[in-house]
Amino acid sequence: MIASNGDSSDIGVCYGMNGDNLPHPSKVVGLYQSNQIGRMRLYEPNHSVFRHLRGSGIHVIVGVRNDDIKQLAISYDAAKQWVYKNILPYANNVIFRYIVVGNDVIPGKYAEFVLPAMKNLHNALSIGGLWHKIKVSTAVSTSVMGQSYPPSAGTFSNRTLTYMEPIAKYLYSIGAPLLANVYPYFSYLENPKHIWLPYALFLEKSDVVQDSGFGYRNLFDASVDALYASLEKVGAPHVTIVVAETGWPSAGNDDVSRDWIAWLYNSNVVKHVLSSQGTPRRPGVPIETYLFAMFDEDENLGGVVISTQHFGLYKPNMTPSYPIDFIKVA
Repeated sequence: MIASNGDSSDIGVCYGMNGDNLPHPSKVVGLYQSNQIGRMRLYEPNHSVFRHLRGSGIHVIVGVRNDDIKQLAISYDAAKQWVYKNILPYANNVIFRYIVVGNDVIPGKYAEFVLPAMKNLHNALSIGGLWHKIKVSTAVSTSVMGQSYPPSAGTFSNRTLTYMEPIAKYLYSIGAPLLANVYPYFSYLENPKHIWLPYALFLEKSDVVQDSGFGYRNLFDASVDALYASLEKVGAPHVTIVVAETGWPSAGNDDVSRDWIAWLYNSNVVKHVLSSQGTPRRPGVPIETYLFAMFDEDENLGGVVISTQHFGLYKPNMTPSYPIDFIKVA
């Protein structure tokens, strides 16, 4: 399905496990390797996956379960034990890239614990001399912004500002990026009257949005730059955005959840990221990006949104949902 003819180092794929029929981790790691997918995002520690990642050369994002955040925030000993249990046994032959404290928990009941947990985990990594190799961050959705249009007006909302401002400044202090889940698919569903589908799919050949001297031809760049503008407004202009999730479903109960549309979006994301163009606000700055997800997940519940089960590049039997080439674009 995925052939690599060049450098795909800025592209990864999320390995979700909300399914009762998914392949064994050994086969999954083999699938990443055979398709030269060099980066993987895990949503929580999985020792079986870690064992099969040894010596693979795959860079890994490891998530902290949302339910564990509070304990890691209030107890440095708990953070040390988390690192001792999940990172240190594998650190010599598994390439851990980021530890991500929670996924889309700001705002919410765990939001106040995210930054203390990040600090405890970062400090715990010093015990193994790993804090310069493994960066600690959190993953947020674009809903942390109260305003995102035009991109230069990007601002964290009143509900999230109290959390995001100190987090952004802490990320800068430790040289870590902010991870963000960016979904033009959901933005389009929420506002189809004002978002042109070709703009969401990278199909526009001329600027659709003009904003303070920047021209935007796709919603992906506009969303990322709105986050950059939000970071600038809280005094963290040098924090980099990593797109920790993006994707498009191949099936669902809406008009745009189709395999050919998913193919268009994901193919164009790959081409855009590997072109190293960056965004209008950050030209030439690589956009490290993770496609969601490796497999369709039949237990990924999204209420009435059936499409959440159909974001996979592969079916659980490891057949491709549609063809994508992870190629280096000249």
